[in-house]
Amino acid sequence: MEIKITRTETPKAKPQGKLGFGKVFTDHMFIMNYEEGKGWHDARIVPYQSITLDPSAMVFHYGQEMFEGLKAYKGADGKVRLFRPDMNAKRTNATNQRLCIPQLPEEDFVEAVKAVVEVDQDWIPTEDGTSLYIRPFIIATDEFLGVAPSKTYLFIIILSPSGAYYESGLAPVGIWIEDDYVRAVRGGMGFAKTGGNYAASLAAQVKAHDDGYSQVLWLDGVERKYIEEVGAMNIFFKIDGKIVTPMLNGSILPGITRNSVIEVCKSWGYEVEERRISVDELISAQKEGRLEECFGTGTAAVISPVGKLRYKDDVMLINNNEIGEVSQKLYDTITGIQWGKIEDKFGWTVNVGK
Repeated sequence: MEIKITRTETPKAKPQGKLGFGKVFTDHMFIMNYEEGKGWHDARIVPYQSITLDPSAMVFHYGQEMFEGLKAYKGADGKVRLFRPDMNAKRTNATNQRLCIPQLPEEDFVEAVKAVVEVDQDWIPTEDGTSLYIRPFIIATDEFLGVAPSKTYLFIIILSPSGAYYESGLAPVGIWIEDDYVRAVRGGMGFAKTGGNYAASLAAQVKAHDDGYSQVLWLDGVERKYIEEVGAMNIFFKIDGKIVTPMLNGSILPGITRNSVIEVCKSWGYEVEERRISVDELISAQKEGRLEECFGTGTAAVISPVGKLRYKDDVMLINNNEIGEVSQKLYDTITGIQWGKIEDKFGWTVNVGK
């Protein structure tokens, strides 16, 4: 893929002090167009700028859009690394298929990410816990009011130097198990990385925050009793020494960190179960002292220990609201691989540039 690069003539000042998440953006962005009959074309890196769309652009009216999230890391050796970008490329096309968005060649996805990160690599922070967050997304741009797949699209990648997703760092968070709203059902779009899934979560998220909880844990949309995922991450439990996580069933996002955690835990000799887990099983395990740890996994937070689960009138305290041994070891291992601090025995990292 040929990528034309136009560098900014007015570079922005780099952020100083404590970084938040997703608030500051780098000097450049990647853009590529799609047109029916012509395919993906005109790949380019340009100065970060606003985009102009017609008010009738289909993305505004019918929600035909998708996005991804991954990170770039700069190690002490000066090398810039990506973590499993091929998995993001595969998940992009799985989402695209569900939303009738044209398939994007996986090698082009990875090449585009590497190219724009290389241009803005000076923006990658190097303090512990920091990274360059990468947000690829595709939007439908046809100027048409009608429910049908668009014939034109934009694929864009923007970059944001970011600190920890949670200001509390690895301090355990409280999770609200939602018993009113549902997020997704099998046959729907729960497995896809699309904005509608996140918009559907906002009402419950506000309710949880108002009661002092950080995130919402969703139950299945049919029987309303089986654990699915948290709003921004997949969920894991350590029960009776086993690592347990909900199985992928079409309504759960196939997280890349989730997959990595499963592989790492198996390499350590843990028995890992991907299966249905009812909220009643969790309550019983906690009351009987068998629920040893709980943690979320995702690109943004990597590992997020959970110290408290609320379901209706039951509040379950986990591991005395302290980070568990497995949670800490997983965080140290995965971030160690990402930053090049420990050997990548899985072949997951991809270098950017020379």
